[in-house]
Order: sequence, then C-alpha cells, then structure tokens
Amino acid sequence: MPSRLDIAKIDIVKVFDHSNKSVHWSSDIATILSENRAYWRLAQKTTGRDFITFLLKKTKLKEVRLAAEAYNKELVRYTWGEVSPFTLALSLKRGGYLSHGTAVFLHGLTDQLPKTIYVNNEQSPKPAPDSLQQGAIDRAFSGKQRRSRYAFKYGEWQIVLVSGKFTGRLEVGSSLGPDGETLDATNLERTLIDIVVRPAYAGGVYQILEAYKAAKDRISVGILLATLKKLDYLYPYHQAVGFYMERAGYETNRYMRLHKLGIYFDFYLAHEIKDKAYDKKWRLFHPKGF
Repeated sequence: MPSRLDIAKIDIVKVFDHSNKSVHWSSDIATILSENRAYWRLAQKTTGRDFITFLLKKTKLKEVRLAAEAYNKELVRYTWGEVSPFTLALSLKRGGYLSHGTAVFLHGLTDQLPKTIYVNNEQSPKPAPDSLQQGAIDRAFSGKQRRSRYAFKYGEWQIVLVSGKFTGRLEVGSSLGPDGETLDATNLERTLIDIVVRPAYAGGVYQILEAYKAAKDRISVGILLATLKKLDYLYPYHQAVGFYMERAGYETNRYMRLHKLGIYFDFYLAHEIKDKAYDKKWRLFHPKGF
C-alpha cells in the first residue's frame, strides 16, 4: 500500500520544480514540509528527516557534503537536480555573493576558468578608525595579506568564504553564470575595487592589470568613484585604482579623476612586495618591472 508521501509525490515535486531555489538547507526543506503538510495530507509524525529521506530516494533531490578541513567543519546542502558550483557556493551563507576573482570571471575580464570560488560574507557593521598615519600603512603592508582559511572542497573546486567589510551588499546585482544560471555578484566597478583591496583573491597584481585592461571600454568612472566613496576605506585605495587605470591605458581625463581625490600618503599596490619600485605621481610602491 503506498504511503501518504508516495500519494503526494506529484504535488511535492511540483513545489520543488517551481521553487526559485535549486539549493536548500535542511531548514528550508522543513519549512516546505510545514507549509504544505495539510494540503499533502501528511501525518504529523512525518518529520523533516523522514521527508528528506523520501525525497532522496524517490525524487531528484541530492545531498551534497562540503568539508572545511582547516575548521574541521562540514556543511550539508540539498540540490534539486544538478547545479553549478557557483550556485552551490552561494548557498554557504545566506546573503552571500560572488566577489573578487570569481566576479572577474563572471564579468568576462579573464579567459581563465577559476577553480577557486570566492563568496563574500559581510561582517557586521564596525566603527571605522578616524585617522591614518604613514607608519601604520607601512607596517600593515610590510607583512602578508590576510587570507581566509575558511575554504570548502567540492570536487575539483574550492569555495572560499571571504569575511568582507560591511557594505549592505553595495553594488551587488545579478550576473549570468557559464551555464546561464542567475548569480548574485558584485557589479563591474565594485569588482575592480575589491580586487585592488584584496589582490590575493584575484590572482595577484598582474592578473588585476589584465582585468583593468579588459574593462577599459565598459567601466563607468562615475560609478567607480561613487562606489569608492560609499565603501569609505581608511586606506587610500584610490591611488592604486588610478595607477592600474593609467597602466592599463585609460585616457588621462579618466584616471586623473582618481588623482584629484588627493595623494596624501605613500601607498602600496600589494602586501609584502620584495623588490619595490616607486611611482611618484601616485606615491605608490609596486613590484619592480611592473
């Protein structure tokens, strides 16, 4: 004799087929069960675990386990059929979005298919320091850039959770993935700022220069400046942004808008530069031969 779940299977599948989500947390599936239990005429004793077990056996629901070895942590997600690694990555944290080198790829600024996916998980708001000293800049950039170790393995992919500055999802929108899927990601101008702030998440300074070259005919300097202002960084990242624009061959009137923001400190293109050269116009240390 078929169970109530078997009898309701067609209607259950319809709910998942018409959902705007293709990756679910276990709590999402429990909510679907709770909202539809009466309509599906399921017994109260049918638990969320029972429901998931049925779906895994009788439908196209799949269980995915993601391990973060550095934290000895495992996350379980449930996909409705096959999903792209980018879609799966976005399920790691609610409100997360694709950023840095991943956004560079999504915007077509590189031909390389990255095997590391960066998901920005914004921190809670924090008061910003109100002053900056040259000595503090020199000390901060003499050491290595801090990199997230919160990385999950998924087949040949690595998904890294980046604990980003709180921005309220500033300049985050929808981008198309390689399979035509809709993905939350930083827009072009925000991406170009983010990779300057965290070069290690974009393959380093030479890859960033290539991204700036590829974006030359698409970037809005007005949006870039407005985004920089809203991000309100203590460090003068506009000097590095302007430097990249000049080196990438942007018109003088475009990159000089960054210069007009003021050049008050010596700054650095990246952390821990071993063999430095100095650009007087931007007061910027960069790798020799760059």
